[in-house]
Amino acid sequence: MSATETGAAPAQFGMIGLGVMGENLALNVEEHGFPVAVWNLEGDWVDRFISKHGEGHQFTGTKTFEEFVHALQRPRRIMMMIKAGAPVDMTIEKIKPLLETGDILIDGGNSWFKDTQRREAALRAENLNFVGMGVSGGEEGARYGPSLMPGGSTDAWNALQPILESIAAKTDSGACVTHVGPDGAGHYVKMVHNGIEYGDMQLIAEAYDILRRALEMGDTELADTFAEWNRGPLESFLIEITAKVFTVKDPETGQPLVDLVLDKAGQKGTGKWTAQVALDLGVAIPTIAAAIDARVLSSMKDERVKAAKKLKGPRARRFRGDRKKLIQAVHDALYASKICSYAQGMHLIAVGSREFNWKINLKEMARIWKGGCIIRAVFLDTIMQAYERKRDLPNLLLDKEFSGHMRRAQNSWRRAVMTAQHLGIPVPAMSAALNYYDSYRTADLPQNLTQAQRDFFGAHTYERTDKPDAGFVHTDWASLAAGK
Repeated sequence: MSATETGAAPAQFGMIGLGVMGENLALNVEEHGFPVAVWNLEGDWVDRFISKHGEGHQFTGTKTFEEFVHALQRPRRIMMMIKAGAPVDMTIEKIKPLLETGDILIDGGNSWFKDTQRREAALRAENLNFVGMGVSGGEEGARYGPSLMPGGSTDAWNALQPILESIAAKTDSGACVTHVGPDGAGHYVKMVHNGIEYGDMQLIAEAYDILRRALEMGDTELADTFAEWNRGPLESFLIEITAKVFTVKDPETGQPLVDLVLDKAGQKGTGKWTAQVALDLGVAIPTIAAAIDARVLSSMKDERVKAAKKLKGPRARRFRGDRKKLIQAVHDALYASKICSYAQGMHLIAVGSREFNWKINLKEMARIWKGGCIIRAVFLDTIMQAYERKRDLPNLLLDKEFSGHMRRAQNSWRRAVMTAQHLGIPVPAMSAALNYYDSYRTADLPQNLTQAQRDFFGAHTYERTDKPDAGFVHTDWASLAAGK
């Protein structure tokens, strides 16, 4: 029933899609004083929502787009929380004829940022605003305060700002939302956020694997260790929930529930997109890429079970050294590797911003990730300070604070990785992070040989160190090697 028919005031915000995220965001918006109109493809979902939340609240349930649009005050602020891809285009096409100049459509799903660029340009040509907005924080974040990453026009941001700042998570640095930049900037940043999340989660899993296999830690000790780590520089949402995971017992068997979870990790695509874009833009993100590969390998469960019976690793299976020193080494390795994961992600955002002329403020990205989102961590304050010191910092590793962390952690980092390799415990993301650090700090890499090989077999040319002004040159290596 529309607002007009009920005599209610027009809704100030519209929500299309009443799944877990859509429902909780709608509740969040209404709770902050903005009447909300809701619509869902399955009309009974609307009925159920209104029945559950209607009394004493400012919700308008609608069954058609005509009712939905009519219930909203102008400029209409409409958010879609639906599956990315074709459903977004289909919904746009259905509702677009009912909209008027200046109305705003928000896509809050994990859409491919180039689709967002395309949609924004098409709707802008018809005097409509399209905002691609990353939403992080899951169900709880959506309900009580997510981290929001909206892209789109300045006009659209100005119209949305009061609502988005009201519903976003709050920290001592303000509301966890900002205008990221034009067209696809918001979805691009959310994509990279998820890539960093992949790296972060894999690094934590590797730390757990070293502790349980090298030191044979049980669930109680693991819970205590991660809880202690969460009171120091590693303090973050993911470390916090990891400690809690180890305290959960299976009601049926009494065993630690995590031990009964099949080791096949899923992915929704944003991690893969991050790796693809990094390749396209020529940005190295080995820690994030290793995390994606680890999930792919984990999905090969049946094949791995067969391989485990045939492929042998080292004889040593348990660490025989100082237990406390190894725990500290794993802590330091995790911290240093996490810094690399964030450094790679921030670099990818910076390069994407230049490529697409978005002018993204990296300090602001760190600020809005401090609360609500999955990768929120105490050291985001340090990242903010790094970009305060140097706005165009090429890499976080070059900041004095972070370079100091890496210098202090690297001996332990190497010890942890070496121990894992000695025992045959896979640590692909930690190893990739360490190799990234070593490669980045190395003035002379062996790719001089790579270039020589490329020029030998394919005449790909190379540059000379002793003649920097000569440009690219080619050598007949085969003739010279034959003494001709």
